[in-house]
Amino acid sequence: QVQVVESGGDLVQPGGSLRLSCAASGFTSRNYGMSWYRQAPGKERELVALITSAGGTSYADFVKGRFIIFRDNAKNSVDLQMNSLKPEDTAVYYCKAWGFGRGREYWGQGTQVTVSS
Repeated sequence: QVQVVESGGDLVQPGGSLRLSCAASGFTSRNYGMSWYRQAPGKERELVALITSAGGTSYADFVKGRFIIFRDNAKNSVDLQMNSLKPEDTAVYYCKAWGFGRGREYWGQGTQVTVSS
């Protein structure tokens, strides 16, 4: 069964750092595209960062230079290192696995990140 599960969300002060992890099961994550999205209250879900099966990465402008997406193949996961966090980064962060063919994609349940003093 293909599944992705996010972890690592927490309450952090502005300027702090947090590392989110998206653990894959039922497939080898490095062979597929993986993305991180976020959704703040009252807002639409938006793409934060993605990594392709070839290792290419892309970031939303609002996280460039602060967030890094990378693979941890030993854990079969894709992690998101978040630095210099701002209150506007507060959201539920979701992981998505894609590239399975026929448009199939798999979402996790999300992990809450709150940036507040």
